[in-house]
Amino acid sequence: MLIPVQRLFVAVWPSESVVEELIALPRKPRPGIRWVEPQNWHTTLRFLGDADVGEVAAQLDGVNFEPIKVRYGPGVDVLNERVIIVPVHGLDELASTVNRATADLGTDRPRKRFVGHLTLGRLKSRPPVLKAVGMPISAEQRVNAFHLVGSTLRPQGVRYEILESFPATAAHR
Repeated sequence: MLIPVQRLFVAVWPSESVVEELIALPRKPRPGIRWVEPQNWHTTLRFLGDADVGEVAAQLDGVNFEPIKVRYGPGVDVLNERVIIVPVHGLDELASTVNRATADLGTDRPRKRFVGHLTLGRLKSRPPVLKAVGMPISAEQRVNAFHLVGSTLRPQGVRYEILESFPATAAHR
């Protein structure tokens, strides 16, 4: 059953080949690090917070874009001292378009600057020296759709559900 208002974000999921590259990176269990499960890896184009699913979907339905070549890398990095990431390049224009389309929706306002990344893990305290940081990664994929995603916070971890997908304009043909 679709809940009309829920915690939402707009995202792109990595392709299977990108996931295979990322899974090969060292991600050993360590105190103070919470690794993101591979099925939850994504690049957020816009976090909306609580928003009406129908209103957001209607606005996103008007977003037109051509398929995009996206690059991951050149290496694993740390963002804001607490987030272990892989930089993602090529989604800036799509993120900007999504932000404009949804600017008046949701409880969270659009960020002024998009920083494309895929979160591998989160650090609970000052970052320990991680074997993964600095590890080279070079992967590419073609993005043919973006997704409206519901996010449910649970004690055992977050649960994501793709509520609707929006294909690239060329993918309609």
